[in-house]
Amino acid sequence: MLPVAQLYARDVPDLHTPAGADLLQVLWCPFDHTAGMPKTALFWRSAASVTDILPAPPEPPAMQFDGYLPEPCLLNPERVTEYPDRRELSKELQQQIGDWSLWQAAQTGVDSAYAPYPQEFYDLELSVAPGWRVGGWPRWGAADPSPLRCPTCDSDMDALLTIATFEGATNSSWFPHREPAHDPSLGFNHTAVQIGSGYSQQLYVCRTAPEHAHIELMG
Repeated sequence: MLPVAQLYARDVPDLHTPAGADLLQVLWCPFDHTAGMPKTALFWRSAASVTDILPAPPEPPAMQFDGYLPEPCLLNPERVTEYPDRRELSKELQQQIGDWSLWQAAQTGVDSAYAPYPQEFYDLELSVAPGWRVGGWPRWGAADPSPLRCPTCDSDMDALLTIATFEGATNSSWFPHREPAHDPSLGFNHTAVQIGSGYSQQLYVCRTAPEHAHIELMG
């Protein structure tokens, strides 16, 4: 198993942890499993109990390809506001999003390039944020939105972590505040992770008991 992410509750206030845990460690097996993705394992721990720290993560004796070996890097969490996938909205809201006159009347300053397809402004600039994310709304991709149920207790499930092939954003609304918009490194694959042919691996946990078995989706 290879380390993929380590998240502290102090850095991610919205991280829903089990009682007594303030640290999440995500590992995966660097071979294709279900749906052509690595198989992940979640470890909820108390940060105070982690005392024997390795200077560098060990490399595996074998793996399927280099895209399953994450490049060590530091995460700089930033809280953003995003909205559901357009297909999760009511028909009335979908019609409003597709009405260019309503965007103009709202004086939102929307680029006129979106006039022929105003719904794309919502999809690209307001809906699900790109890159690695904790929480947020599901990115459904080619799949239609459907309820996600806990395989252990049948409770609702919440998005936990999105492991993205590409971290950077091509739309100005998602540029990190800590990095200038002209930074040439934006849009690059800082983590060296590759899911499929450029997709994301999404992890979901039980809303009632995060320690229950989680599920994985590609999006």
